[in-house]
Parts: sequence; C-alpha cells; structure tokens
Amino acid sequence: MVEVQVSTDESVAGRYRLLEAVHREEGRDTWNGQDLESLRLVTLTRSRRPDRPREEADLRTAVRITRESEAVGLVCPGRVAVVVDVVVDGEFLWTVTARPAGVPLGALLGQGPLDQVRTARVGLDLLDVLGAAHGEGFTHGDLSPGQVWVEEFGGVTVGGFGVTGASGPSGVTVPAYASPEQARGEGGGPAADLWALGAIMYEMVEGRPVVRDRGGREATFRAVERLPVRAPSNAGPLGPAIQGLLRRDPVERVPESVVREALTRVLRAALDDSEPTGTLPLFEESGLGGPRPGRARGGLPVGRPVLLGAALAVTALCFAGLAAAGGLTGRDTSAAGSTPSPSAPARPSGAAAATAGGADPRGTPSAPPSRSPTASASDSPSPSRTVRQDPPAGFFRFSSPQGFAVDLPRGWAALRTERSADGSYRVLLGADGDPRTLTVTYSTRLAPDPVAVWSEVDSSLRSDPIDYARVGDIRAVGYRGYRGADMEWLSTTDGVRERTFGRGFLVGERSGFSLRWTTPADTGDSSADRQALDTFLRTFAFTSG
Repeated sequence: MVEVQVSTDESVAGRYRLLEAVHREEGRDTWNGQDLESLRLVTLTRSRRPDRPREEADLRTAVRITRESEAVGLVCPGRVAVVVDVVVDGEFLWTVTARPAGVPLGALLGQGPLDQVRTARVGLDLLDVLGAAHGEGFTHGDLSPGQVWVEEFGGVTVGGFGVTGASGPSGVTVPAYASPEQARGEGGGPAADLWALGAIMYEMVEGRPVVRDRGGREATFRAVERLPVRAPSNAGPLGPAIQGLLRRDPVERVPESVVREALTRVLRAALDDSEPTGTLPLFEESGLGGPRPGRARGGLPVGRPVLLGAALAVTALCFAGLAAAGGLTGRDTSAAGSTPSPSAPARPSGAAAATAGGADPRGTPSAPPSRSPTASASDSPSPSRTVRQDPPAGFFRFSSPQGFAVDLPRGWAALRTERSADGSYRVLLGADGDPRTLTVTYSTRLAPDPVAVWSEVDSSLRSDPIDYARVGDIRAVGYRGYRGADMEWLSTTDGVRERTFGRGFLVGERSGFSLRWTTPADTGDSSADRQALDTFLRTFAFTSG
C-alpha cells in the first residue's frame, strides 16, 4: 500500500492507468484500468476513506481489505473479486482487483428494471456469497450495485469486503444502501447486509432505488433512517421477500433461509414453463453415496432443466470452497444476530433422497456392533442445539452454508455437491486416496415413517446391477426426540465391494436428513472406521430444516 495523489495523466500510484469509468454512485466510483507494470487488466474502485488519518490505520485498512477478501474467496471461489492492491489517495481508498467477469449491476440498472426471474437469480447468487461470508463471521457492510458484477448467463462476483472496517456511518461509503441502524450510527452485522440485498432487489424490479441520493452523506442517511419504504409494485412473487428484507427493525428482518426459499420458489416456477435442456447427473435412486473420485455416473433425460443457470449452482461452489478452506469455523445466527446463520437446507428428491437423515450420538440402534454408534439415552438435545466440543484428534469442524455441520477427518473436503431445481442437495465428503466417503442428503419429500422410507430404498437397490445385499433388518431408532431408522447394505461399485451404513431421521412432517457412511467391505470393522462413524453421528448438527 502506498499513499499517492491521482496524477494528471489519469493514473493511480503511477502504476494503474484509468481507461474508462464503468459505474458511479454516491461515495464510490469504478473504472476499468490497466496495470502498467504487468499490463494486466484490472478494475479500480475509489471509495471514501474511513475517518482514520494515521498511516498505521491506513495500513491496517489495506491488510483488512486484502485478508477479508481472500478469506471469503476461499469459501466462495470465483465469486469474490480478487484484491491485488490497495492505494491511499488523500481522503479516498482505491481498491485494485483483477477484472471481474460481467458488467457492474449498476450499469444494468441504468438500462431499466429487470424481470423477476433474473432478479431472483441475481438475488440468490448474492445471498449465497453473503451467507458463506456470514457463516465465517464476516459481513460486507457496504454492499451496493457498484460492488456487484453480473455475468450474462448467470453468476455474480462481489467486491468490497473489508472496506468498511468500522461500525457506524463513518465506515459506509454508499449511504443510499445503508440500513437504518447503520444510518443511526449503530453499526451493522449480517442484518445490514440483508437490508442492502433487499434494496438492490427492490431497485432491480422497480427501476428506482429505495432511497435516492440526497446530495450528501448526512442528508441521505437521514432519508434512510426516517422515510418509509414504498411497497414495490412490480415485484410480483418477490414482493414479500423484498419487503421482509427491508423491515426497519433488524430483529424483524427475515432470515437468509426464508429469503432463499422464496427466491428458489420463483426460479422453480420458471422451470415449470421451460423446455427440456438435455441430461444432468441424477440423484441416484439406488441410495448409494454418490460418485467416488475418478468415477462418473451417467445422467438420464429429464423433463425439465434440473438446474436454472448459476443461480442454483453457486451454493455448490461456495460449499466446495468452504470444504477446501480446511475446516473454517461455522457460526449460528439470525438475521439480526452478531453471528451469522448458514443457509437453509435445500431438499433432495426421489426414494434415495427420501432417506434424509441425521445421526443420533445417543440413540441405541440395534445395528451390528461393527457399524453402530456408541449408544445411551435418547433424550439428548436437538441437533440444532448440541453443545459444541472440540473435534477429536485428527478431525476438524466442517460447516456448510446449506445448514449442517459435522466433524470430519483432516484432509477431507466436499468432493461433489449436487443440487436440483427444487432446492435439493446431496454432498459427497471424502479425500483423494481415501476409499471411504460420507454422504449428507436433505429432503422434504419423505414418507411419514422412516422405516417405510428405507424399505423403498431397499426395493430400489434390489433392482440395481450392484450385487446388492442388505445386512440385517431395517431398524427404527430415536434421534434426539426425532423418529429415525437405520439400514446397512453391501454393494459393488467398479469392482470394489463396499459396505454402507445409512441413518435417516425426520425433522418435520415430510422433511429430514440422511447420513451414509461407505467403506470398503473388508475394512469396515476397523477401529479407525468405527471411530469415524461414531464421530459423524455424535457431531452432526443442523441449523435449520
């Protein structure tokens, strides 16, 4: 970081040439430019410098911007602008990033309102990035259309993490998108980001901002704090979500999970009117744990697209990035809380997904001793309220922005994440060179009896060419007050004989989780495998469902 003035030949720090202004908003200007040393194309964003005049404070600001952007980029790879430099210019900060794909959202808004489907798509993409950041304890605090780049065929890139740094209005550079609590000087947490998301979506469908620039920071802050929000007239089914995000009291602002469900519903409705687009990997009806590293399952023709652009895939990217980050700590929260909440679980479909379940660290299943978890009473607390303990030696805490967490062996990551148009997901966890895998699935399309659900899977597996053999009976179990069931089976995949333990439990009338632990059949009774299974079942938790 260096302290400079913009020179008359339109360069910054004598190194970055300004080529064209691509977006301007109160408190922030964005240019496309070029690094004169590397000749690399970059984007430069000039924003107000926080009220800290000392040089050492400037250095801390530069370090914070770089580190926070890197940290969020780890959990959402490709969705966060890569910071390459931070430059101080008097009262301004220049953030230099690699040139993001797409165009600034502000430039799109200058062309008029966007349709509801595209608004939902961009909104869901933004929510995925924000949710992943909140899950790691970071808030943006200054989100605006000038910090969002939108790609033509879906996907967003978000910049500006770490710029605010300070609580209160002094850290906000674009006051028109500040939340009422920020305008009052009360600081902002995840709930402030949700207000900004609502303000952006409002402008996308209405073609006008919630609060117009009043010609000065203080005047705009007063308007944000005092003026009522006019109900959107063009939002259609997005209206309740947008208005819920724009509630003045942060405690009453709708949480991320509710917003996600509303946006997904709009995209799902759009899919109902779309034409088939080809084949996509199927959530296998066989109930197996999903493809292994180096193995590819085929796809079957579908009657409509299983995914709608990047909007229903970005969460998978953020999820995989979270795993690759190596056990970043997850945190629970509400929209107004000081710590953030993972996104709501989505829902898998089909008979296999119908086994959605979790693990009962205290349940007493009658599974064979080689596979059963350590058992005791069934009156333990809800999975969402389990007391956190440090992971055992050799394990780390894996937290999912989709709404679950579990202790995994070190070196493990999300090998594959699949998600369907109705919000369903399946996450395959494992490590290269380790033949064992754990598959987590969530569904809302379940029969009311967990034993009956596994019975359907049993029937389906018998018709698959996998040399299937069930081990013992399907067993009803209790899981922290929830009804569940266990099933074990043997099967052969790519010539390898495998053993799978599955546990499913219902968390609602038709919704639930499943954990499926698959190992080579000849090692499934090892002490290491027993410890791993016991750890999964003891530490699995969900934050919503």
